[in-house]
Amino acid sequence: MLVLRLLNVVAPAYFLCISLVTFVLQIFVFIPSMFRDPSTTSLFSPALLHGALFLFLSANALGNYVLVIQSSPEDLGKDLNLGKGAEVADWLDGSRSPGSALPSTHFCRLCARVTQRHDHHCFFTGNCIGSRNMRNFIMFCLYTSLACLDSLVAGMAYISATLSMSFVDPLAFLTLLPHSISQFFSGALLSSEMFVILMLYLWLGIGLACAGFCCHQMLLILRGQTRYQVRKGIVVRARPWRENLQEVFGKKWLLGLLIPMQNVESSYRRQKEK
Repeated sequence: MLVLRLLNVVAPAYFLCISLVTFVLQIFVFIPSMFRDPSTTSLFSPALLHGALFLFLSANALGNYVLVIQSSPEDLGKDLNLGKGAEVADWLDGSRSPGSALPSTHFCRLCARVTQRHDHHCFFTGNCIGSRNMRNFIMFCLYTSLACLDSLVAGMAYISATLSMSFVDPLAFLTLLPHSISQFFSGALLSSEMFVILMLYLWLGIGLACAGFCCHQMLLILRGQTRYQVRKGIVVRARPWRENLQEVFGKKWLLGLLIPMQNVESSYRRQKEK
């Protein structure tokens, strides 16, 4: 448990550090290098277009990241008056089946709350993912993967211009890291250039991981399931996939794709208001 609590602090700090480094490289290194092309006009220069795209992706990724933290799943234990007695112990040791009282509920040891429609605990946000913040979490994963892809392309363009190399051959990227390490220790490669090359592989890894996680979550949503239900083998009632999507993304789903916003139309809130 101590390791998990430590990871709950280290993972968000790691994400914020990577975001800060990416922002600095984009604003102060990659985008200024694009202004050096004299063949483009100032209004439609690649630097301005790329800068606008990167700011849009970053604003959506960070905005949804904040909303995931703010829209914490509500503690159903308070509504059930579980307190700290024997009933909480039943939630902790698993002797009482959550599905027997409230379907799809789960007690998270790290957050110390009983949540409905529990999916999983995200260490990078330090928060549980449930009915209230699932859409923001998916948008966070989507825009983080796109921002990493954008940074990867910009970084490859910068390295290609700085080191006078071409990435037309797919093997060029695979052999870039070992070749760069040998050049760095021989003194032929600057430390700043080596740092950018390392960031290329980091962006690739984070981007692929976020994209894969986003696709996996979308598949579960179409089925009307959560990761917790799949892990515990809980059978859910089959519903049309359109209803499952609307339950998570709401009716204003298109606006949520472009602007970070809370999903105030979740089914759980409607049931609570009734």
